[in-house]
Amino acid sequence: MNADDFPTPDVEVETIAPETLKHRIDAGEEITLLDARMSSDYEEWRIDGETVESINVPYFEFLDDEIDEDVLDRIPDDREVTVLCAKGGASEYVAGTLAERGYDVNHLEDGMNGWASIYEAVEVGEYDGPGTLLQYQRPSSGCLGYLLYDDGEAAIVDPLRAFTDRYLDDADDLGVELKYAIDTHIHADHISGVRALDDEGVEGVIPAAAVDRGVSYADELTQAEDGDTFAVGDAEIETVYTPGHTTGMTSYLLGDSLLATGDGLFVESVARPDLEEGDDGAPDAARMLYESLQERVLTLDDDVLIGGAHFSDAAEPAADGTYTAPIGQLVDEMDALTMDEDEFVELILSDMPPRPANYEQIIATNLGQESVDDDEAFTLELGPNNCAASQDSLAGD
Repeated sequence: MNADDFPTPDVEVETIAPETLKHRIDAGEEITLLDARMSSDYEEWRIDGETVESINVPYFEFLDDEIDEDVLDRIPDDREVTVLCAKGGASEYVAGTLAERGYDVNHLEDGMNGWASIYEAVEVGEYDGPGTLLQYQRPSSGCLGYLLYDDGEAAIVDPLRAFTDRYLDDADDLGVELKYAIDTHIHADHISGVRALDDEGVEGVIPAAAVDRGVSYADELTQAEDGDTFAVGDAEIETVYTPGHTTGMTSYLLGDSLLATGDGLFVESVARPDLEEGDDGAPDAARMLYESLQERVLTLDDDVLIGGAHFSDAAEPAADGTYTAPIGQLVDEMDALTMDEDEFVELILSDMPPRPANYEQIIATNLGQESVDDDEAFTLELGPNNCAASQDSLAGD
């Protein structure tokens, strides 16, 4: 049943904007959510939080005039309940049927699609290089990006195509020229925004090491070799080749203060090594990742910040609200960073999560081998990113 097929409720149902719900969750309010999507969708991807109670009752349970009492008994009648679905149609209908029965309800505007549209910019307070560094955060999928700006110039690292206009608008608001759009690798969980920004006059940059995967548009963009630098005002972005998650995985040292590691190292985990060559190639990729971490990343000063391209529910934000942490802290907290190579490989191969949804089509799109419109691109990347190895086995005691 499509969202447009649901009848309009006979009672007026209030909506809540996704940003408002996010603000209330961040503020620690007690939130009760009734998720009306199918159970399989709910199990794969949902809104969580320490103060969030989430109940899954699929919308079809509410289609009959006489709703089963067992269903109604699962829904609290002593507090406000926010109903949500995929796009907002089913949730408005479900909320209306509950409101008719005296429940205190509202529904989430645009459903999980609206939740996926939230994109927040948070300043990295511990960054002490030239200029100012912002971390973009997409809570629905855990995607992270970085905007470095100084003296009228800016660069974005790991942009998402869905937010192309946002980056340009933010640059205008900051009074800076968006000079570079840089990818760390061929992403498997979201559609890259580098080509879209390049079309808008921003210089697109991809790792030279990623081209051999079959990038069809490589000659149209700048290819970053290990050691190359890009100037943003008085700040410098240095290319640091760190293969493992993919053969082309490349990090960027921003102002000598933060290493944007893409999917190589996160604040709560390390990369999964199986998305490029599959299970058969994962052991060799894991050894490549170990070498990159030990010889390229962990040789940096302990106070250099790590900022990955993702965060998971297991990640704890820093005091400034960003998902960043000093290298020294991660070495102290993450057993995987102090193991020998064989232990490391065995550990990260032992318990990998499901691969990202639609990852093969997303990779093909990011290689330029397939083409999707903006709506299809947005739909492809809905859901968890799953680009890290299991956090349960990597953290220290």
